[in-house]
Amino acid sequence: MGLTVTKKRLHVSVEWAGKTCSLVLFEKGAETPWQKFAMDDKKKNGDVWNLTLESEGVFPVNLEYCFEMDGILTADPYGRRILGWESWGSEENIHKNLRCPVGEEEFDWQGDVLPQIPYEDCIIYRTHVRGLTKHAASRVREKGTFWAVMEKIPYLKELGVTTLEFMPVTEFGEIMVAEKGDGMPHKVRMAAGGKNMGKAGVPDLEKTPTGVINYWGYESGYYFAPKASYSSGRRKNPVRELKTLVRELHKNGLELVIELYFKGTENASFVLDVVRFWVQEYHVDGIHLVGQVPLQMVGQDPYLSRTKLFAASWDGVKKGTARHLAEYNDGFMLDMRRFLKGDEDQLNRLTFRTRQNPEKCAVINYMGNTNGFTMMDMVSYERKHNEANGENNQDGSNYNFSWNCGVEGPSKKKKIVELRKKQLRNAMLLLFLSQGTPLLLAGDEFGNSKSGNNNSYCQDNEISWLNWNLLKSNRDLYEFTKDCIAFRKAHSVFHMRKEAIGMDSLGCGNPDISYHGVKAWRPEFESFRRQMGILYCGEYGKKADGISDDYFFVMYNMHWESHEFGMPKVPRDRKWHLAVDTGHLETMNFYREGQEPELEDQMTYKVEARSIVVLIGKVCQESEKEKKSKGSSNEKV
Repeated sequence: MGLTVTKKRLHVSVEWAGKTCSLVLFEKGAETPWQKFAMDDKKKNGDVWNLTLESEGVFPVNLEYCFEMDGILTADPYGRRILGWESWGSEENIHKNLRCPVGEEEFDWQGDVLPQIPYEDCIIYRTHVRGLTKHAASRVREKGTFWAVMEKIPYLKELGVTTLEFMPVTEFGEIMVAEKGDGMPHKVRMAAGGKNMGKAGVPDLEKTPTGVINYWGYESGYYFAPKASYSSGRRKNPVRELKTLVRELHKNGLELVIELYFKGTENASFVLDVVRFWVQEYHVDGIHLVGQVPLQMVGQDPYLSRTKLFAASWDGVKKGTARHLAEYNDGFMLDMRRFLKGDEDQLNRLTFRTRQNPEKCAVINYMGNTNGFTMMDMVSYERKHNEANGENNQDGSNYNFSWNCGVEGPSKKKKIVELRKKQLRNAMLLLFLSQGTPLLLAGDEFGNSKSGNNNSYCQDNEISWLNWNLLKSNRDLYEFTKDCIAFRKAHSVFHMRKEAIGMDSLGCGNPDISYHGVKAWRPEFESFRRQMGILYCGEYGKKADGISDDYFFVMYNMHWESHEFGMPKVPRDRKWHLAVDTGHLETMNFYREGQEPELEDQMTYKVEARSIVVLIGKVCQESEKEKKSKGSSNEKV
């Protein structure tokens, strides 16, 4: 489907259920057609029209094309680049006749190799291409573009990210229009090329801009073309720029997953064509499938058996031998937010969500995502504040399971600020110490806020743009997040290949994972309980040097009162050391590896209210006093 051009031949195939279809060629930048070629309806294959043009010499590629379907000009649905929407947010876009170039220059992938990072080793960072760098504080040259993302690669590597996820990057019309007579400013749709044109390309003035921007991009569009306004410079070549970004990410050991949204009106074969195209043509490492998607067909496609595929659920889809499917939904976020704020009867959800890690299908965990509160807003607002969207605050979810820590919105009160810092650290630990693949919403690592807006789909401004100034003012949160990621990576018991079973399958004396109440080995699941200890046996994990991992005891206390935990014993050659304790300002950050203090009391530990403590059972180094005592004992013998 679409256009194929060689040195002497041009071929087009396009689906159209109407009566007439023609190929219209333009000289580059010209307003009027250069030539028009009618397609023969007697040579159709079903509803697919075909045309082949041959040239005696080299076929000219400095041309542009579109189709005329029953007198209406429209761009190629399979076009690999759309001309006419290079300027973001221009209302003139809805009246433009969109075209595609005939032919594209070859791209040098320079031996590109996909990193193919297993799900258990991934750290996903989700962002909007424009919103990541559009803020003045981003300090990049070409703000809001693919090129600007390349400038942030060192930052991503420093943070510990392995996989970048983009919200929709295919060509879509961000100008939303209202049909004449709607009477409803938000009964809108995207302005799509051709759809908004009258006969012979005359603008249809029945559709007028509403002033609302489709910032996120969840709308039908041109699925085979990257968004032109996300490219930099005057020439605006999104194809070359996005491919260059993918190549540079791979050179730095990073992956790229892109989000594709489908309404459900598309043919299943078209959806499969789109997914395969982005994997093969752009070397993307994964696809996040959103909307109405034929998951059975895509999930079992042999061409995609090594490609990461995200979807809300893969129930009923046969899992392959390679673990390439992942469940991506709000389940972890909603359950863990309720636990974080101290709701009743959440301990069963805690044990399930921290352990969930199916062998055949990965799970993606997050505490904040695009649709909903950021993590900072999660601890700063109890109610959504979407007034700026112009829908009387009726849009967006009413179920955020958030807690403002005592004051709605920003606060300078010391106790409120400190409690919010603690809750954010608790949230990070919940995320990165859980077995599923963690996903971080861009900016959550330095406390980015949307001022309580939980549905910023139309906010192309500082509500949606990342404020990089916060990286300086909230540096402590950034450093803590970076430490969480490094801690997770260093200890495989927190990101195992398959789900722990709670049994001693190795015969080492301890199950891979076990649960404890305030008394060791006695878990308490009553609805009023808000505290739980989880023991991880290091024999079931390996460090980078191949030796067994350490033992870990993670104590969760989301009660508003402190609790003293009895600690399970570790093997004789080990002692409990403190890795992090969010209950005290002086221990709220991670201790450096090798500098974790040994606990004087190896039997009990007091966990403060709304706090998480991580203990590490390390092989102990004998003190000089112990060595002398042993030596003296040997002499007596």
